[in-house]
Amino acid sequence: MNLISSKNISILIMLFFIAAGCMQDNAYTQTGQRPAVNEIDRQVQDFLNSNAYRWRDMNVPATDGQLLYDIIVENNYKNAVEIGTSTGHSGIWIAWALSKTGGKLITIEIDERRHKEALANFEKAGVADYVDARLADAHELVPQLKGPVDFVFSDADKDWYINYFKALDPKLVVGGCFTTHNVSRRSNFNFYNYVSSLSNYETTLDTRGGGVAISYKIAD
Repeated sequence: MNLISSKNISILIMLFFIAAGCMQDNAYTQTGQRPAVNEIDRQVQDFLNSNAYRWRDMNVPATDGQLLYDIIVENNYKNAVEIGTSTGHSGIWIAWALSKTGGKLITIEIDERRHKEALANFEKAGVADYVDARLADAHELVPQLKGPVDFVFSDADKDWYINYFKALDPKLVVGGCFTTHNVSRRSNFNFYNYVSSLSNYETTLDTRGGGVAISYKIAD
C-alpha cells in the first residue's frame, strides 16, 4: 500500500480549507447576507435577521432594502434623503450603506408614533450615528432642505411624488440617484411617465420587491 507523502497531505489540507471557504461564501449568498467585517455589520445583520418578519407600517421588503444599500455603496453616495421613514426598515439599510461611505441620512416622518419607533430601531441596529431623523411634514420640510444631495429614497404619499422630485431635483448632483418606491408601469404611472420623460435622467424599474424606480441624473 502506498503511503501518502507529507506534501500530498499539505495539498489535501489546503484543498479542504478552500472548499470550506467556498461553502461559507455560498451560505451567505443563499441567505442574502454578506460576511460581517466590523461590529456595525454584525449588529445590523443580527437586528435585521431577528426582525425579518415583523416589519409593518408600510415598510419596504428586504429585497428593496438590499437594492438601496447596493446603489449607495456602489456609487459611494454620502448625502442621502429619505421621504417617509415609517418605523425605519429602509432607513436601516440606507444608513448601513452610509456607514461604509462615511455619509449620513436625513429621514422624514410625519407620524410621531412611527418616528419614535424608528429612532429606537436605529439605535438597536447600531446605525443611529448615521441618521438625522426628523419629525415633520415632508410637504413643508423637503423644499427647505439644503443641498447638495446625491441619493434620495421617496416613499411617502404617492400623489405628492412629482412634487417631492421637483423640490429635490435642483439639489441632486449630477451622477446622483433618485429612487422611488411602489412604482411600476401600472401603479403611480403618472410619476413614472414624468420622470421617464426627462432627458437629463436615465430611469429604470426594479420589480423584484415592491417596485422601485431608479433615476440617475446624467446632466443638469
